[in-house]
Amino acid sequence: MAVLTSIRKSLGFITKRESFSKILLGTGCLSNVPENTVYGGPKPQDPNQRVTLTNLRQKHKKGEPITMVTAYDYPSAVHLDTAGIDICLVGDSASMVVHGHDTTLPITLEEMLVHCRAVARGAKNPLLVGDLPFGTYESSTHQAVDTAVRILKEGGMDAIKLEAGAPSRITAAKAIVEAGIAVMGHVGLTPQAISVLGGFRPQGRNVAGAVKVVETAIALQEAGCFAVVLECVPAPVAAAATSALQIPTIGIGAGPFCSGQVLVYHDLLGMLQHPHHAKVTPRFCKQYAHVGDVINKALLGYKEEVTSGSFPSSAHSPYKISAADVDSFSKELEKLGLSDAASAASAAAEKLKPLNNQVGEHQATK
Repeated sequence: MAVLTSIRKSLGFITKRESFSKILLGTGCLSNVPENTVYGGPKPQDPNQRVTLTNLRQKHKKGEPITMVTAYDYPSAVHLDTAGIDICLVGDSASMVVHGHDTTLPITLEEMLVHCRAVARGAKNPLLVGDLPFGTYESSTHQAVDTAVRILKEGGMDAIKLEAGAPSRITAAKAIVEAGIAVMGHVGLTPQAISVLGGFRPQGRNVAGAVKVVETAIALQEAGCFAVVLECVPAPVAAAATSALQIPTIGIGAGPFCSGQVLVYHDLLGMLQHPHHAKVTPRFCKQYAHVGDVINKALLGYKEEVTSGSFPSSAHSPYKISAADVDSFSKELEKLGLSDAASAASAAAEKLKPLNNQVGEHQATK
């Protein structure tokens, strides 16, 4: 208590125990970057807004659609956070849309953990789900549990997602749930299984395939999964699976009858026009923007202004030095034998002077 009292006195403005606890423990708003610097400073987050499995169950019970979008880095996570997306999936699709591979198979656990940590720093409100990458959970239940534990402990995720199909995958899901980790299943087109599926092919298009989709989804539910992704299956098959389950289904290329929907961040934003990305963009994806065109236009504009010398102008050269200091600085450079550098500093100051005066006059009239 003596220590606490001493700290209270030294801080001065802290008068309540709960205020001290909030500062000591933090709520995601403490930062080693001070305010009023060239950076924006720390921004507090409300930890009470985090989406939980209880929130998802309530939405599902009420029949309210669930939204899920992939994110792979801090900026995309912040965008999902701002938009109020329910679930943020750090998908192994990063292998394709971020790393440029043709499939999801090459991405490693270490790479996934980097993506998970970045997303966890940016998305404070959505439920965070991390994919188990190919080759990290198939060998045994021990391997599956160990990988899932790392996704939570090192990646900062709330839950994991794994692709099902084979009985061993169902067993892995059950073992992970029993280890105390929330699991989202994935059936239909499972991209990690393209070797046996013969490519990225829709599933459930005949009776046997459709029954397998529903049966696998039910098996995942019985294993303890809190939700199941249905990818690239006919809408009636997805509707049947959704009706048969008591947990939410999240559709992607599975029609409108699922409990929720998921799309890849880059796909729905129309972010990339590279031929490789066009090759891997699925037919079912709706583009809600053409962000790639905006990015390209901005980059071309930047290149043009740098080439022409119009950027940066005085408006984007905000750090000032007084005329007297420039004169003294030039003299010091002369003493060092750097006459050309001294002339350059003086010339730069003279060139910016009228522009700075114009900016000052403009601000004064506001």
